[in-house]
Amino acid sequence: MAAPAMQQPSYLLANLKMDSTTKPFLQCCQELVKVIDDYPAKELHLIFPWLVESVFGSLDGVIVGWNLGFLQACSNRYNIVMDFLNPSGPMMKLVYKLQAEEYKYEIPVSFLPGPVKVSIQEGVLPDCPLLNNKLHFPLSGLQTLSLALNPFEYYMFMFASSLITPKNYSLGQHVSSLDSAYFVLVDTYLKYFLPTEGSVPPSPFTYKRSSVSPPSPRAPSVPFAGYGIHSTSLLKRHISHQPSVTADPAAQEIWRSEALLQVFVEMWLHHYSLEIYQKLQSPQVKLALLQYRLSMSSMLCQPLTPPGSGTLDTYQEPFTPTEEHVLVVRLLVKHLHAFSCSLKPEQVSSSAHSHTSPLEELKRVVVHRFVQQKLYVFLQHCFGHWPLDASFRVVLETWLSYIQPWRYTGEKTNPQTDQNKGVPEKWSLFVQENLLMYTKLFQGFLNRVVRTDLVNVKNALMVFRVAKVFAQPNLSEMIQKGEQLFLEPEHVLHHRQHRCFLSPGHGDSFLSARQPVVTDRVFRVKSHVYGLEGQDCQYKQMFGTELRGTVLKLIQIIDQARQTAKKISDQSAEVAANNSFMSWFGMGSPDLNYTFNGGEVDDTGACVKKTHEFLERSLDYLCQIFRLNAGQLSQLMATLGSGQDDGNSKQLPDCVQGENGLILTDLGRMQVINGLRRFEIEYQGDPELQPIRSYENAILVRLFFKISSLVNERFGGHMDALCSRPDFLGQLGRHYLASPEAAADGRRRSPETRLTAEGYRRPRLSLRMLASYRTLLMLLLLYLFGALFSFGPMSSTLLILTGGFLYGLLSRPVRR
Repeated sequence: MAAPAMQQPSYLLANLKMDSTTKPFLQCCQELVKVIDDYPAKELHLIFPWLVESVFGSLDGVIVGWNLGFLQACSNRYNIVMDFLNPSGPMMKLVYKLQAEEYKYEIPVSFLPGPVKVSIQEGVLPDCPLLNNKLHFPLSGLQTLSLALNPFEYYMFMFASSLITPKNYSLGQHVSSLDSAYFVLVDTYLKYFLPTEGSVPPSPFTYKRSSVSPPSPRAPSVPFAGYGIHSTSLLKRHISHQPSVTADPAAQEIWRSEALLQVFVEMWLHHYSLEIYQKLQSPQVKLALLQYRLSMSSMLCQPLTPPGSGTLDTYQEPFTPTEEHVLVVRLLVKHLHAFSCSLKPEQVSSSAHSHTSPLEELKRVVVHRFVQQKLYVFLQHCFGHWPLDASFRVVLETWLSYIQPWRYTGEKTNPQTDQNKGVPEKWSLFVQENLLMYTKLFQGFLNRVVRTDLVNVKNALMVFRVAKVFAQPNLSEMIQKGEQLFLEPEHVLHHRQHRCFLSPGHGDSFLSARQPVVTDRVFRVKSHVYGLEGQDCQYKQMFGTELRGTVLKLIQIIDQARQTAKKISDQSAEVAANNSFMSWFGMGSPDLNYTFNGGEVDDTGACVKKTHEFLERSLDYLCQIFRLNAGQLSQLMATLGSGQDDGNSKQLPDCVQGENGLILTDLGRMQVINGLRRFEIEYQGDPELQPIRSYENAILVRLFFKISSLVNERFGGHMDALCSRPDFLGQLGRHYLASPEAAADGRRRSPETRLTAEGYRRPRLSLRMLASYRTLLMLLLLYLFGALFSFGPMSSTLLILTGGFLYGLLSRPVRR
């Protein structure tokens, strides 16, 4: 590579692109480090977008980049990549170097999350600090809008987008895990820019400007069209025409922390409909709600209908996050709790707010101001759209992590003593300010769990996890207290004094538009619920009669699943005893169609015991949460048991007769899911055409089928005549040549034509049993046994045939 003095910027970019395709990865990274150190920002400015895209991939998914989500620690590239992208590494050095010169990089609005993109294209500016003063307006119109981001914001935007951008991966490449480079980098960036101890490290690089300047906040004099008011006043004004405002010096300390947090939250949690976003973020909506809640003195007044109000089920964006996406969101939630809990005790009181550092102020408001609303809708979307399988565990753990901030205080406690101690009273305010996170999402979980198979150990574990969390001492009382505060009458609320509504500021930093804090707990809870669900929401109490009925139904389902698990455990023990070593000699169960009733293949043995344990403890926890005593539980189980008997499991599920056969009712589906009743599933076609089993040799099965078909085709008439005889030979022929279905007195459990049934129930020769590995091993042992007594192959064959004939002679049915 030429010396920096002779190298032109265009040649620099061209050479780097060529080197990336021809040279080894380690050598390319070493040369990139040298370029970052040697070249000035003016020349590095041109290679920065290409380099970031080469690392994280393109926004359209065509360029995959370095595959950080699938780069494992065992890879040779792992350490190289981590050193290069470290917060103090060469890549961040390049970011700071460009940041000092105030370069801008454009991101098309079309690559923003759906609701943000649509709203901007419609001329409505979202209430998102990340977008303030960053929209670039080309002459071609709103459809080609772009964001002008500084280098740090651009880098973090590309990094966050790589998690949710669909990419074309090669076969076998999708093996992401929690130890991937991307997951480790997210954790590293969070710990570096949102430290739980100390302050954010300053930039280790110094330049002419002596410091890296944060982005300028939005000018307060510039009008804008927020969600809820469809105006294009801001979009008609070019960003370069907006007056500059001197940034708050206190914000310089944490502007990188805020920028990183805003990018992560907007890109990972902002995936729902425009209507929902109007309701959640519009300052006009919140102002209208405030006016409405405080203007209840006259009952003759017509209530104000705020714009964008409604339920969360009005419309949902067709977006389903991946498991990796939810895992990263959980990592963000856990770290923000740890970050918030690291607030110094002496700075928690409101009297100390004016003396706290900006970082400590950020800790105080970070969860409520940045995460609460978007995470609530994100989780509710997942609860309603995630498949009904065990993969829901990642969503469940994310929810449980958020509603248990006391787990991330950094205090070392004994899990057993901490479980008995319960939730400290100081967290009651958090529970009340996040009431819907507990009550509404718990109801969503109930709606899911009553439709899942609780005999499956993974589903039983999820019920156990939720029940255990909500059964923590003091937590149910805190939730119930929050519901009482929300249900306090309106006239009582109207006479309260000294309230103010808490809403996010519209400046680029929360410090530039600091809002007073709500001092009244009643108003905190009401503003939280109405801010998320709308003024016309119909709140359903977690400890009300309606939800209590659903809980009692769940308890019945759990008890039913527990009984089913016990039956499966007993059946597993019987089958294990029957399928012993002696079964290789033909003494095991001959039922080839045997299947367990309920559960999955792995729900046997130890798994079924775990299922029974999880369900048993879940019942105890649910009784603690909803205060059900032993007498009520016994009466509930007795009512359940009186409606059932041992024969119910052998009956068909509840069905109705339709045009095309039986149709399951809702009750029948519940019976099938929990293994209470089932259809008799048996193979009723031609036994010779059954699928090849794992214990059969495929080549021998096909060979013996051809031989049997030739014999049956040629001697079929003779076999019919032999089996129709009433004498001894006829009985012997029917024993060896008639299929088992021929003697089953015509019982059928599924529709089939008489012609088809008669076709494969005629007497014929079947050699398929000789293709079984068990039969082959038994024959081999018999030949070896004969060799010990000096019998040759022919003599052993005659003895085996004679023994088989005598066995059939003695076991044939005797006609009286």
